[in-house]
Amino acid sequence: MGRAGAVAATGPDAGTAAHYGSPTREQRALEAGSAVVDLSTRAVVTVSGPDRLNWLTTLSSQQVTDLRAGDCSELLLLDIAGRIEHAPAIVDDGETAWLITEASHGPALRQWLESMKFALRVEVAERTDDYAVLGSTAALPESLPSTPAAQWTDPWPQLGPGAESYAATEEADHPGKEFSWHLTLVPREQLDDAVTHLESQGWLLAGAMAAEALRIAAWRPRLAFDVDAKAIPHELDLIRTAVHLSKGCYKGQETIARVHNLGHPPRRLVFLHLDGSEHTLPAPGADVLAPATTADRAALAAERAVGVVTSVARHHEAGPIALALVKRKVDPEAALVVRDTAPAEADDAPQEQPAEPVFYAASQEVIVRPDAGKTVGRPQGDFLRGPRRQP
Repeated sequence: MGRAGAVAATGPDAGTAAHYGSPTREQRALEAGSAVVDLSTRAVVTVSGPDRLNWLTTLSSQQVTDLRAGDCSELLLLDIAGRIEHAPAIVDDGETAWLITEASHGPALRQWLESMKFALRVEVAERTDDYAVLGSTAALPESLPSTPAAQWTDPWPQLGPGAESYAATEEADHPGKEFSWHLTLVPREQLDDAVTHLESQGWLLAGAMAAEALRIAAWRPRLAFDVDAKAIPHELDLIRTAVHLSKGCYKGQETIARVHNLGHPPRRLVFLHLDGSEHTLPAPGADVLAPATTADRAALAAERAVGVVTSVARHHEAGPIALALVKRKVDPEAALVVRDTAPAEADDAPQEQPAEPVFYAASQEVIVRPDAGKTVGRPQGDFLRGPRRQP
């Protein structure tokens, strides 16, 4: 944030720059592999000790027991109903497992892991004050002023062991197939030196807006934006990289298995191409509508929402784009509308003054297909009570 032109980011990326005065140039450089993003507010938690990988496997949705030094993965920690609580990236260096997560999740992740230690040989520590995270689409050069503590490469969207795709596209046609994302941990006290060195090598410093646009274009869910209190992995296509469907018991596994084998997720992630005629973008949390017919503004204002925008950005080629969670049964061919409630123009406007909605036409691309999962229902009667006898 001390660099010239820095414009502060808001929301989950607050504390870093949204951009440095040239968001389109920064995004193009990041896509080309010649820019680095300051993600120094991300939280870093370490787990060390000989039992660390077996222990994390028993707690999470992922099989990480056999991670070798330098191997990267991601895992989910779920509640008893299978809803996502934590989604850290993980890389092991042979002695320590490094977990990278959202700024708001670091303390809670550490505390939860501490509560689950029991008599195992593991040590948990939060290292956010010691290490800062840099993001890039290409691996950072080895000539950094100090050796990185760890480097994580995003597995998205390749299918991991024991995984399955919920996407509507063939793997060869997945828009994330060329997506490359790296997180590099550098000593926090040397963060500025590391960035200065990269700039001397021709790298550009890019803001969070650039990273978000590329992430959304690759259909890549993010914990801070696309996961709400009800989200389960199936809805976001996270079965492909964060869940091992054949691993042993863990909290939330019953929901994972039941939805995958017997049903369908209640919601599905979609990609939205937004109408670019507005000079603004809708905010995350804006309603998604599926009007049966072209309606006037009054009708749209009263329309019942079928989903919600979770992430939004302006892509340097595709224009305004978004991710949204919608009800599973929304017609994949339907033309959608995003309804955003604009704030009152004047700070001294009466509190009771209703906000004026702004509407954005949106065309959808199916990410999670409506029939993802298996056939709903049971072959004969009920597993517990058996078929009902005819009188």
